[in-house]
Amino acid sequence: MIDLTIHKKTLEQNITKARENNIILPTFEQMRYPERVVPEQVTEKLKSVGLWDLSPLNLFRITWKNEQKADGGLFGRPNFIELPSALTGVSAKIICMVGKFFPTGCHKVGASYGCLVPRLVTGQFNSATQKAVWPSTGNYCRGGAFNSKLLACESIAILPEGMSRERFDWLSKIAGEVIATPGSESNVKEIFDKTNELRETRDDVMIFNQFDEMGNYLWHYKVTGNAVREAFEDIEASSKEKLNFAGICLMSGSAGTLGSGDYLKQVYPNSKIAVGEALQCPTILNNGFGDHRIEGVGDKHIPWIHNVKNTDMAIAIDDNDAMALLRLFNEPAGKEFLAGDAGMSQEDVENLALMGISGIANMLCAIKFAKYYELTGKDVVVTVLTDCSQMYQSRIKELNEIEGTYSGSKASVDFRGALLSAGTDNLLELTNSERKRIHNLKYYTWVEQQGKTAEQLEDLWYHQDTTFEAVQKQADEIDEHIREFNEAVGII
Repeated sequence: MIDLTIHKKTLEQNITKARENNIILPTFEQMRYPERVVPEQVTEKLKSVGLWDLSPLNLFRITWKNEQKADGGLFGRPNFIELPSALTGVSAKIICMVGKFFPTGCHKVGASYGCLVPRLVTGQFNSATQKAVWPSTGNYCRGGAFNSKLLACESIAILPEGMSRERFDWLSKIAGEVIATPGSESNVKEIFDKTNELRETRDDVMIFNQFDEMGNYLWHYKVTGNAVREAFEDIEASSKEKLNFAGICLMSGSAGTLGSGDYLKQVYPNSKIAVGEALQCPTILNNGFGDHRIEGVGDKHIPWIHNVKNTDMAIAIDDNDAMALLRLFNEPAGKEFLAGDAGMSQEDVENLALMGISGIANMLCAIKFAKYYELTGKDVVVTVLTDCSQMYQSRIKELNEIEGTYSGSKASVDFRGALLSAGTDNLLELTNSERKRIHNLKYYTWVEQQGKTAEQLEDLWYHQDTTFEAVQKQADEIDEHIREFNEAVGII
C-alpha cells in the first residue's frame, strides 16, 4: 500500500511553501471529472494560462479531458481518436486515448503526480530541502520535472543517454539536474544503479521510481481507467448497436498504465488486458533480453507494480515495424500514400501524428489482439498514445540519413508489411502458470537488486486484497489529505 503516515513538522513546511507559491493541489476526483468538480475560481484563471505554461494552475490540467487548445482551454470529454479500418485492416473499433493534450504533451505527467502528491501532503517529502529524483527512459522524468517545477521544488531527471534529443533539450530547461546513464531504451538497470548511488551518497534526495511506486498504478487505475470508460460510452452512444468492450492493449513500460486495465475489468468483467514489449527484447514472452528502439517501453525486467495475475496476453512488437510506421505516418510521401492508395480521409491521416513510437507499438498490439480473438465491428479495443511524433523528429531525420529519402513505393511496402500483414505470431495467451512465470521474474530485479523481500513478492501474488486491491481503495483517503492540505494553505 501507499504509505500515508503523517510527518507533521515537514507537512507544515510544505504548506508554508505552497502558500508562498500560490499552489493548490487537484484531487484524484478533480482529475477524473474536471468538467464538474474543479473550483470555478480555478477554471476562470485557467482561461488565461497556456497548456504548457509553468503555472501551478496547470496541475489542474493533469487530466485526459483538456480542450485541444494551446491557450486558455478548459475541459470536455476525454481526448481519443478512432482508427479507420482502412488503416488497421480489422473490423474491430480500435480507440486510442490521446496523451498530447496533457501539459508536457504526455500522460506521464499524471503518473508522476500520483507518485509525488501522497508524500507531499503527508510531509514524507520536504519540498523545501529535498530534490525529487525521477528515473525513467524519458517521459516520466519529463512529467516529474514539470510537476516539481510547478510545485516549487528541485528535481533531478535520470534517463539513458541514447534517448531522443528532444527529451534532453526539453529537460535542460525544466529540471534542476539532468543525469544521462549509459545505454538507451533497454538499459533500465543502469538507471536503477544511478538512483541507488544517489540514495547512498546524498541526503537531499528522494527517489520516485515509477517502476515500483504504487502512486503510478493508482493514478492510472482511477484517472486513465475512468477516461477509457467514458470514451467507450461515447463510442457506444454514437453507434446504432450495443458494443462489447473487448480489452485494452498497452506496451509494458513502467506498467502503470496497465492499472487502468484492472479498473476496466471491474467495469467490464469479460474484457482482457494485453501487455506488449519489443520483439528484440522479449522478457515477458520468452525470459529474453536485447536492445530495441521503441522509446518509452523499458525492459529486461518486470515492473514491481505490474499486476501480472490480472494480465491475459503478452504480445511482442518488432521495432522495425514501429520505426517504419513512424516514417509512414509523418513523411510527406507516406501521408500522400495513405490519403490516396490507402483511402484514408485527410483528417485520419493528420491524426496519425498524435502517435509517438510507443503509441505506434500500442496500436500494433491492438491490431494483433483483434486478429487473434477474431473481433468484429461490435467489439472495441482501446490503447493509449503516450506522446506524439513531435518528440521524435530527430529519429525521423536519422532514419532519412540511414535509409534515404522516403518514397511512395516505400510507403506501400511499409503499409502492407507492417500494418495489413500484422499477424498473430509472437504473442501468448497467458495461463495461470505463464502468469506465475512472468511474476517470478520480478525476483531477479526487485529482491536480488533493489531491496524487496521474497515475502513481499509472494504477497503481490497471493494477497491481492492487501496489495493491488488495497491500493485501489486509497484514492479517497489521499483526496482527503489533499483537501486538508489546500485548506491549510488557505488560497481556496
